[in-house]
Amino acid sequence: MSQHTILTADRPTGKLHIGHYIGSLKNRVKLQNTGDYRTFIMIADMQALTDNARNPEKIRRSLTEVALDYLAVGIDPHKSTIFVQSQIPALNELTMYYLDLVTLARLKRNPTVKTEIKQKNFGESVPAGFLAYPVSQTADITAFKADTVPVGDDQEPMLEQAREIVRSFNSIYQRDVLVEPEGIFPPQGQGRLPGLDGNAKMSKSLDNAIYLSDSAEIVHQKVMKMYTDPNHIHVEDPGQIAGNIVFEYLDVFGTDKEYIKQLKAQYQAGGLGDVKVKRYLEEVLNAVLDPIRQRRQMYEQDLGEVYRILKQGSQAANEVAEQTLQEVRAAIGVNYFE
Repeated sequence: MSQHTILTADRPTGKLHIGHYIGSLKNRVKLQNTGDYRTFIMIADMQALTDNARNPEKIRRSLTEVALDYLAVGIDPHKSTIFVQSQIPALNELTMYYLDLVTLARLKRNPTVKTEIKQKNFGESVPAGFLAYPVSQTADITAFKADTVPVGDDQEPMLEQAREIVRSFNSIYQRDVLVEPEGIFPPQGQGRLPGLDGNAKMSKSLDNAIYLSDSAEIVHQKVMKMYTDPNHIHVEDPGQIAGNIVFEYLDVFGTDKEYIKQLKAQYQAGGLGDVKVKRYLEEVLNAVLDPIRQRRQMYEQDLGEVYRILKQGSQAANEVAEQTLQEVRAAIGVNYFE
């Protein structure tokens, strides 16, 4: 295969934040621009409904926000196919076929699913669609024969489950119809950006995130509330770098590494206040976000064009997925009347 195929996706449950940007969006833009990949980018609205079925308006509203964020960070609809999951009927049928190839016990053992069920406090009331969403993800990936899937480190168990289903299908039906996906993971230290409050992960649900669309004023307010060293009370007090979220963000987003090194040394020795460091981080973040905000505002003024991009991308994606579905149906032998 001379050109690799990429599939990436986000659940539309709100605007995307800078953790998404550094963890995956920035990399997607880089990959699409190499010309070495055929790139499909999916807004996973059906996946989002697995735990938001009683609030579909949230998903409809968020779908637009995610599309705007995609375009704002530089995802180019001429280079990447941006589409909406629910607009691809083949994905549902593929999911049904794959469900027969995986056991309930295997789904329950998936570490990513187990963690998310615990985080959402489902208990025994976990929706069946949520428990089975690794199978739906497999349908998403294999429909486009994606051999490359950029994901966070926590998604490796999902990819392994997809590979298991691919192997089972190809073995049972004696045809190499489906392609095993491999992951592309963020650079070391950039896979999981901590939340503003010091929590292990920046998250929409925990309200501890800076969003790509946040204004400079909102960024200022959020940065000033960021978790630092609770024992660094006075400017002259020596401060801790480890666990200090402000310095963790500077390590990720700052480009002047020598200046950041100097700030760390001064902070640890004493004589550098949190406010000064936060103001520098604010400058660094706004330098990243300003061009994103400008592009987002431009697209917000013509939502009709945004919806046209999604419709056109969904039509193109549907043709590819339908071709794979016909190959799957032929392998199983359910194309009875052809």
